Amino acid sequence: MKLHAQNSHNDHVGLEPLGEHHRAELQVACAADPQVWRDLYPHSMAPEHFDAAWTRMMAQAADGSWIPHAVLVEGRCIGMTSYIGPDSANATVEIGGTYYHPDHRGGAANPAAKRLMLDHAFAAGARRVQLNVDAINHRSRAAVLKLGAVQEGVLRQNRVVWTGRIRDTVVFSILADEWPAVRAGLDARLAGY
Repeated sequence: MKLHAQNSHNDHVGLEPLGEHHRAELQVACAADPQVWRDLYPHSMAPEHFDAAWTRMMAQAADGSWIPHAVLVEGRCIGMTSYIGPDSANATVEIGGTYYHPDHRGGAANPAAKRLMLDHAFAAGARRVQLNVDAINHRSRAAVLKLGAVQEGVLRQNRVVWTGRIRDTVVFSILADEWPAVRAGLDARLAGY
């Protein structure tokens, strides 16, 4: 499995390797919902933490532990999503680190971006794609289930988030042999937008 940052697009979104030219627009998108960083994310990209988070994310991109993508709508960066911890030996990867400007939640942006990310992961040889969600993040849990992922279980008290809260993580996955049916479901869903 060989994953890398890529340019791709469909009728709803474009994905590009996250870079300095996306920084200002991503910062604006992240500042649009400061409460979400306090309540639901393991790290903060709120205005007062954005620069440090950006520096950390770029270092992770450089070492290959994260492969972040800007999510573009009409050429504007409205959020981000990433491959996390690609494991070529086991043909597994996580998709996460996803955030969208509030104006783009609940519409086509997330399923369209995930469609591109999943397609690239499975085309690159992934056997399993994992998605991890904070147990209290009911909106994201529902969105992952709507993608067609299978909920595997809950990792209890497995992570301390930046605020000090101890989180439970709900683990979902999609396997390579499930991808054709999941892809068909996503395509049908996206055709409705």
